Amino acid sequence: MLADLWSFTLDFYARPGVEQACLSLQADGANVCALLCGVWMDRRGVLFDPQRAQQIGQLADPWHEQVVGPIRDVRTRWKEAATADEELTALRDRLKTLELDAERELLVRLQRLTRDWPEREAPPSSEWLEALAGAAAKASPDALQVLLRAGTEIA
Repeated sequence: MLADLWSFTLDFYARPGVEQACLSLQADGANVCALLCGVWMDRRGVLFDPQRAQQIGQLADPWHEQVVGPIRDVRTRWKEAATADEELTALRDRLKTLELDAERELLVRLQRLTRDWPEREAPPSSEWLEALAGAAAKASPDALQVLLRAGTEIA
């Protein structure tokens, strides 16, 4: 049985090239938590369904826009100023922790949404990842390929 989505994400994100690929896709508008959920769905053998991919987006996108994104924006805006301000650096570090907590909560919600979706025995495909990447799949095809390769290498 595959690990829960959070544990899977920590392991997968640590694989060579995955972090940079996720950041590239994120810069092109992809929701990284949705992408990681897509890789997890594929590894679990959940048959791709466009309506279910849409449900993932309907859960992930507002959470990112209303919770994760604003925290990340503030943290990013403080980056340069924090290099010369110890107290601001400490606050920025707390924001980074809060951002990670918000992403973890989104992954918990995504797992809850998808936990009863039927699994099957089948080789990995790219359907979940391509659908959840949206336009970023065309903007960063090399980054998408890194995630696809890394997903198929999981034992």
